[in-house]
Amino acid sequence: MTIRRIAVLTSGGDAPGMNAAIRAVTRTALNKNWQVFGVKHGYAGLVAGDFRPLGPRDVGGIIQMGGTMLGSARSEKFKTEEGQREALRNLNQKGIDAIVVIGGNGSQTGTNVLHQHGFPAIGVASTIDNDLYGSSITIGVDTALNIALEAIDRLKTTASSHQRAFMVEVMGRDCGYLALMAGIAGGAEAIVIPERETQPHEVAQVLMAAYDRGKAHGIVVVAEGAKYGADELLEYFKQNHEQVGFELRSIKIGHVQRGGAPLAFDRILATRLGAEAVEQLAKGNSGVLVGMIGNQTATTPLIEIAGKHRPVDPSLLELAEILAK
Repeated sequence: MTIRRIAVLTSGGDAPGMNAAIRAVTRTALNKNWQVFGVKHGYAGLVAGDFRPLGPRDVGGIIQMGGTMLGSARSEKFKTEEGQREALRNLNQKGIDAIVVIGGNGSQTGTNVLHQHGFPAIGVASTIDNDLYGSSITIGVDTALNIALEAIDRLKTTASSHQRAFMVEVMGRDCGYLALMAGIAGGAEAIVIPERETQPHEVAQVLMAAYDRGKAHGIVVVAEGAKYGADELLEYFKQNHEQVGFELRSIKIGHVQRGGAPLAFDRILATRLGAEAVEQLAKGNSGVLVGMIGNQTATTPLIEIAGKHRPVDPSLLELAEILAK
């Protein structure tokens, strides 16, 4: 596989560190005397043919920026055969020899589609949910987790001052990794995640037990995708206040977790994965996801990860329950 031009795009939810990955892909490719084109607005831009050339200065000063300089957008059209043909036509008309896709589960399903059509494509693991097979940690997770943890720490301070309980909803539509890890690191009394159904009365029992033990506060961390989310739990607690003990407040961190400057870990991780994606293409490899396993970059065939979600470790939830007592 001879490469002279590559494209890079970001897709799906933005994650802190995506820009660092774009920078690494671009400058590593330029070092090989390849031309680089950025695709604007994800797969929608690929279908529309929205490309821009990227030089070393175009990616200067972005490593510390959150979000993605290339933009991201959903594309229903790319899911159709017609949309995929248009995307491939645009790549071929631009003389693109391979593409690097930075994103999570849905994005890498798209990478696999391009690969299955015979176009050299490689993925870079990036999602704050950390639910991708093929990478023990993904771009954006560490920063998003620390944002959630900072919020929990601050809420715990005010909760103790007024002997209240706070319910904190964090992102995680299908995966409870952020809620679980933030709950453990933040010393939460209860953690509610999509992977395990938790009834409202079970959360109430945990809070009442903490109240009876004389705790000055209570913290419940809830993933947005849990069956009984923050709104349902809050309504239950309002109607059954005597089962909780604490006066209760609720807060949703939401998309705040996606924003802000990436921390050092995410900048380094994104740089390593972006550079490795280019190196894999240079070796003639495609149809794989570049991730991090055991502090080493690793590749996993896209066919093995497309459309799948890596579940959280249930033993960590058990640990959290033990530590909360």
